[in-house]
Amino acid sequence: MPSRTHGSGARSTWAPPTGRPKLAARLMRATWRGLPAGRHGVGWEPGLSVPADDGSALITDHYFPRAEGDFPTLVVRSPYGRGLPWSAMYGVLFAEQGFHVALQSCRGTGGSGGQFDLWRNEVADGRATVSWLREQGWFNGALGSIGPSYLGYVQWALAVDPPPELKAMVVQMGLHDPYALFYADGALRLENALAVGVGMTYQHRGVGPFLKATLRLQRRLRDVVTARPLRGAHVPALGGEVPWLDDVMTHPDAADPYWHGASLAAVAERLAVPTSLITGWHDVLGDQTFEQYRRLRAAGCPTTLLVGPWTHTSALQQGWSEVFTESLAWLRAHLCADPTGLRPTRVRVHVGGEDAWRDLPDWPPAADPAADLDADPGAGPGADPWYPTTQGHLTRQAPTEPAPLTSFRYDPDDPTPSIGGPLLSRTAGPRNNDALEGRDDVLTFTSPPLAEPVDVLGPVRARLRISTDTGHTDVFTRLCDVDAQGHSVNVCDGLGRVRTTDQTPSYVTVPMSSTAHRFAAGHRIRWQLSGAAHPRYARNPGTDQPRLDATTFTPVHITLHTDSALLLPRCTGGSEAGSTGDT
Repeated sequence: MPSRTHGSGARSTWAPPTGRPKLAARLMRATWRGLPAGRHGVGWEPGLSVPADDGSALITDHYFPRAEGDFPTLVVRSPYGRGLPWSAMYGVLFAEQGFHVALQSCRGTGGSGGQFDLWRNEVADGRATVSWLREQGWFNGALGSIGPSYLGYVQWALAVDPPPELKAMVVQMGLHDPYALFYADGALRLENALAVGVGMTYQHRGVGPFLKATLRLQRRLRDVVTARPLRGAHVPALGGEVPWLDDVMTHPDAADPYWHGASLAAVAERLAVPTSLITGWHDVLGDQTFEQYRRLRAAGCPTTLLVGPWTHTSALQQGWSEVFTESLAWLRAHLCADPTGLRPTRVRVHVGGEDAWRDLPDWPPAADPAADLDADPGAGPGADPWYPTTQGHLTRQAPTEPAPLTSFRYDPDDPTPSIGGPLLSRTAGPRNNDALEGRDDVLTFTSPPLAEPVDVLGPVRARLRISTDTGHTDVFTRLCDVDAQGHSVNVCDGLGRVRTTDQTPSYVTVPMSSTAHRFAAGHRIRWQLSGAAHPRYARNPGTDQPRLDATTFTPVHITLHTDSALLLPRCTGGSEAGSTGDT
């Protein structure tokens, strides 16, 4: 094996070794259908040691095309190991398309030295990896980065001070703000936090240990999420202490110094490296992807956006053909001067309800110029307000004056359960909400059947005026599509914290993520409200006690007032068939 010296500035000589990727990676590659045909055979050079600045060895596998000539390089840095599925998805697939691939385990994972510390070492370790690449005989000076989830975060870390060789990035369902992954308005995203804990701790150890840990968490999940106090309850379910997760769970305030430097959102504001973004409508990192796109567009950075009907994990499964093809086209365009695979528009989204792809010039789309711009000045520009009524209807007719509308009781001892949505579990995505909406602690407001389709494309919000009897609660708000048979399926949602004084109502605006959805003629638009979505979010105790330490729970009476509204992006169509819709 050729010598790998660091910092000498000289490129080493390199003769392609004879190794082939592991059989498991080759077999997984053979199972994929509908992908572009491979162009080259694939070689494998495993276990290379890349020295970090502190001397820690960052273990790296090198995949390469078995062909004469220079090829660009992709760097893939992962805390989830270098085995399946990453070896096949990024090593084999991209090497056979004409790329060198450096697949590296982040420090403290997959045999790499040092200790894994969520986000804190990625800038320096990414920089050290590029320094090492410059010395390799097979590196031709053209570099791209690619990867999903935390593999997206390490790309933003590399782009903090982008090396001149970095010509393209592909951020798939990617993270840039760890706090927002774990918290929504200060409420712990409990179920996802536990899933991330298992993934970060065990996936790099191999399929067997990861599967065993996942099954253990599933068996013990109820014990964890119902524990009083919640603090420390996850330790048996995760098989031991996970120090970085303990730190995350004990710092719920975004302003806490613990989180300083964690978010890399500002990187996109000054980036010039062409960047492709990919997400799904039920991806836990979908909102972060839309924020990345907004910042890149404002900076004038070349960027594209693909949004599919996927969850965080299904994008790499059912959606892999679209995700891979999109990624490959972007990398070829910017690393190989081959733009033939690029689509003509900047944005492509899958429209739910219609089950069709739609090409758009930008995201979100421009507001419908035919809409009534003076309907509700308080709704904000581009918003189409729908109002709840005492009969449980949802209408575009604004209330004449603010007043209490209806109330419900949230009981932390029996919190409203979570169903579907952006989760990391197998229960993620669109789900039937009929049983959930039959609970006494869930309010629904439903439009009459639509006489024509309503397209909702863009960010959705809820403007709420809420009063409570304890002063402390959460409000979970969800947009649903009710079909002709009366079945309700979730489209998008969000959670916000509410603080009130005495019986004086408070205003709160809750972001409900974004969507591209067609409500078909004969379907109805439904607005769902409750005081929890557990265990997706750690339950509010009904008091000012921290959620992690609360042992005493207090039921809360929550009152919704008439000047609340569901704020849809200004959309086309939407005539109501009548005023007698069911609730």
